[in-house]
Amino acid sequence: MDYKPEGSLIRSHENARLTASYEGLAEAMENGIILEARAVVCSNSHDLIIDLPCGKGIIPREEGAVGIAEGKTRDIALISRVNKPVCFVVTNVSQDDKGAVKAVLSRKRAQERCISGYLVPLSPGDIIDARVTHLEQFGCFVDIGCGVPSMLPIDTISVSRIAHPSDRFRVGQYIRAVVRSKENDRIQLTHKELLGTWDENAALFSAGETVSGIVRSVEEYGVFVELAPNLAGLAEPKDDIHPGQLVSVYIKAIIPDKMKFKLVIVDVCEEIDTEKDIRYWYTGDHISHWNYASEASGRIISADFT
Repeated sequence: MDYKPEGSLIRSHENARLTASYEGLAEAMENGIILEARAVVCSNSHDLIIDLPCGKGIIPREEGAVGIAEGKTRDIALISRVNKPVCFVVTNVSQDDKGAVKAVLSRKRAQERCISGYLVPLSPGDIIDARVTHLEQFGCFVDIGCGVPSMLPIDTISVSRIAHPSDRFRVGQYIRAVVRSKENDRIQLTHKELLGTWDENAALFSAGETVSGIVRSVEEYGVFVELAPNLAGLAEPKDDIHPGQLVSVYIKAIIPDKMKFKLVIVDVCEEIDTEKDIRYWYTGDHISHWNYASEASGRIISADFT
């Protein structure tokens, strides 16, 4: 079975078929099929009420997530699911004499199956799908399958430094991530290794070009401008410049042996609210070793997942 972040199944034809009727839910229960539907209420006892096309579903509090019953997972994990898709397996389904359907569901059992069947076998260096669930100053929280959470610390998101994960991601976005380590039943993730090396990113640009960039920090000696998520250059000091601004920059020089871009800020640009897909340079399912540094520099800035 392909265990995906919550929200991946809800619009599928098979999910729609099985949640549309008593017979479909009974079939899913018999075969142990994981389904998805939207949570519409979290009751005062923290049961989740699920909107099923054919009737009413309920996920009892202790079946709402792995760790709830033991106190290892806080109830905010349930409260925060309202108006969002949740995965579940059907544990009981009934129909009264008027045809009304009531189903008892378990999100916890779906998560347990995801953990044992998908997450436990993962090894450092494996590349997985994830969905951004919320952003904090220190990192990006993601769903790595059936609502099971993990996190990308801010310093693992990209080589180019950002002030907040919202500089790179948005809630609900699907991303790829690398398993960095597994500790105490928790999977630690990293992301920057998928965004290309210095040489790969530098090859997109040429000296003499004027291109767009984002100001990431302003220092006395110059302004750091991000040209790509894994590439930034230093521009000459300029007045009235602050982090987050979109600017056009003239590429004065590219110096591979020092891994430097020398830039001159030409102008501050009007902000354009467009969402760009992340460019992943590596699209395989596993990475063993990654060296960011330019070959010409002789430096080693690497990650080893072996």
